[in-house]
Amino acid sequence: MPDSPDGSSSDFDSLADLAVPQSRLDRALGFVPRVLASKPHIFFLLGLGLYLVILPLVGVAVSAKAELIGGNYTNVTSDIGACIAAGGTLHLIHQTRRRHRLEEERLQLTRQMHKLLFRVHAEDAAAMGAEPPE
Repeated sequence: MPDSPDGSSSDFDSLADLAVPQSRLDRALGFVPRVLASKPHIFFLLGLGLYLVILPLVGVAVSAKAELIGGNYTNVTSDIGACIAAGGTLHLIHQTRRRHRLEEERLQLTRQMHKLLFRVHAEDAAAMGAEPPE
């Protein structure tokens, strides 16, 4: 993103800087959404949901100890919801970073084109009062 006319960073850049992990704990916690959204974790939760929710509904007895350790249907479904939310968040972050890179490339190409046009048509630009690019 380009800097604002007064030389300060744009609002997007300042907000993006807030998302950069500063400590080891922050970096370690940054991996939590990736783990939650991973395919093995989702398959584990689906298997747990099958074992703790579906099997008791069809009449298969599940031990109380297994339910205590594994949780009940509310816990399993909320965990699956957390996985979906984490995956969606990771997707949005990836898309935002990709768009930001593309916008930076477009800005760079626009600046290069401006310099080229100014060189080719220097007399016309001077007649219009345009300032030379950096």
